[in-house]
Amino acid sequence: MNIEVYRDYCLAKKGVTEHFPFDEVTLVFKVMGKMFALCGLERIPFQVNLKCDPERSLELREEYSEAIIGAWHMSKKHWNTVIPEGNISNDFFFELIDHSYEMVVKGLTKKMQQELEGL
Repeated sequence: MNIEVYRDYCLAKKGVTEHFPFDEVTLVFKVMGKMFALCGLERIPFQVNLKCDPERSLELREEYSEAIIGAWHMSKKHWNTVIPEGNISNDFFFELIDHSYEMVVKGLTKKMQQELEGL
């Protein structure tokens, strides 16, 4: 997995835009203005912070302790850092991105969800 594939996957999702709100090296993806994924462009190894259901988050950290940890500088209850080069498949990494996106969409207002559907 590399950052280009990750970026293309995120941008292919409905209503997604990319931003650099913190600095010029932290790439943030938002759906309808709400953040669902971010990564440091200069981080080695490549790693991504993704939103996650709190219960699932703990389970994932236990099962994939080398690849999924509590997100640095973020609420560890709701965010994980995922290191795709760890012991997870690309398909599973994409599933985690999908979950993050869906968590954020679910939290949008009904009006914003309808607007997203219309895109």
